[in-house]
Amino acid sequence: MPHLYQLDDVQLEHPSMVTIGVFDGVHRGHQQPVGQLIAQADAAGQQAVVLTFHPHPDVVLKQITGRYYLTSPEQRAQLLLNLGVDMVITHPFNEAVRQMRAADFVDRLLRQLKMTSLWVGADFALGYKREGNVAFLSEQGSQKGFSVQVVDLLEHPDAQHRISSTGIREALAAGDLEKVNDWLGRAYTVEGVVISGQKRGRTIGFPTANIEVWAEQLLPGNGVYAGWVTIESEKFMAVTNIGVRPTFEGQNITVEAHLLDFDRDIYGKSISLSFEKRLRPEQKFNGIQELIAQIQKDVQTGREYLSQR
Repeated sequence: MPHLYQLDDVQLEHPSMVTIGVFDGVHRGHQQPVGQLIAQADAAGQQAVVLTFHPHPDVVLKQITGRYYLTSPEQRAQLLLNLGVDMVITHPFNEAVRQMRAADFVDRLLRQLKMTSLWVGADFALGYKREGNVAFLSEQGSQKGFSVQVVDLLEHPDAQHRISSTGIREALAAGDLEKVNDWLGRAYTVEGVVISGQKRGRTIGFPTANIEVWAEQLLPGNGVYAGWVTIESEKFMAVTNIGVRPTFEGQNITVEAHLLDFDRDIYGKSISLSFEKRLRPEQKFNGIQELIAQIQKDVQTGREYLSQR
């Protein structure tokens, strides 16, 4: 099984090369070193293994609540597997892991993954009080027979920024979708089940799918977006509103996608929604007719943009 949720569930029979990290978003900065790992493992006839954690250590240690992640554990694992990784292990980050000594963690990797090479960033550290830094791991490798490969995240071509999950989170909150998708190397995507809403869109001629997105995944800043909805193997153009619907004096943020040229009952279905372009920020209109006129413009703009993709 390529995605497992406990390191304890794994006992490889063949050698592997391993990288460890959170990899939230699996952005371009992650893709380059993971690709190098895969190439090296393939050349050596070994398995390429990614060990990641959930919850994010920062969420636990800094007691972060609310929406924080760029990807769910399942999205993240699938993106890594799509790159060509042989196995993803999403291990729980808890007090036992936080307190584990680095040498003991290394022993587990050697015993359960038959690790021959460990790939980490220059600032990587694991184990109790982050004692397992690169120097410590290199010494462990000399003693226990594995190599340590230090890799760096990809620098953005503008030479001013290192591509990072933190930077993507900030851009997403600001609605800077151009930067988000550039750094991800793909369109930002959420998944969820279509649930019943207030059906206001249907009454004004623009029915929407109200999507229940995982409560810990970040949403783009409030506004209107063009993107694609995927239902099983079918894709449909969509114009999506994220926000509180101020024209109707709403309070709670919702994700409502209007699927173009679509008329089916999809309540209860799991769908995927991508955000390709931000069309405008959310705004309050002076009445329903003004809102309808703007939605018509949004749909036309979204259709023209997506038709060229």
